[in-house]
Amino acid sequence: MIAVGLDGFSEGWVAVSIDGDQHTLSFHAGIADALARPFDRAGIDIPIGMTDDGKRDCDLLARERLRPHTSRVFTGARRWLWRDFDHPDAANREALRRGQTRVSRQLWHIGPKIMEVDAFVRANAARDIREVHPELVFLRLNGGTPLPRKKSEEGDALRRRLLKRSGFRDIDRWLTEARIGTGAKRDDVLDACAVALAAHEPCGCVPEGPPSFDAHRLPMQIWF
Repeated sequence: MIAVGLDGFSEGWVAVSIDGDQHTLSFHAGIADALARPFDRAGIDIPIGMTDDGKRDCDLLARERLRPHTSRVFTGARRWLWRDFDHPDAANREALRRGQTRVSRQLWHIGPKIMEVDAFVRANAARDIREVHPELVFLRLNGGTPLPRKKSEEGDALRRRLLKRSGFRDIDRWLTEARIGTGAKRDDVLDACAVALAAHEPCGCVPEGPPSFDAHRLPMQIWF
């Protein structure tokens, strides 16, 4: 069973692979390159499956699980935002005209990554590629107790401990040596590890049971 976990950063993608007892870390400019090697299941920390109005039950359920840290789940991804507009102000004017919520600046800036994944998943429908939210994975690993902010010293240390307990013995070296010069941040690597765990042994999803599908038959379901 070869599982891959992907998390995006400004210059590309962090990829963490789990193959038996072997854990590997790599960095890639594009999603196609990151998933060029054989794998059985991949997880990606990015929305897969979108509605025209940006509303997804899986986002609402994920936010509820992460309460009180509901803002850790970005909501409102819509294909037309990035397909039809190149500036968030123009996109938001159109969203308001349609009676929809505005897009946040954080979500807007990961739009190119969302569209890259959307195109790849639609072109590779037969492959097992799932949406994973790393904060849901860390919540599970922490026994359901909410975690501190991932960019805080306490939050970083706790996530490292949880990953070491889950088999990532090289996580400290990855953070202090392997990622240096790639442009990836510490939390990008930590998140990719969490996503890989969910891809390797998924323990649950929201919503449970059969997912709903978008207009392109992509499932709207978040695994952890």
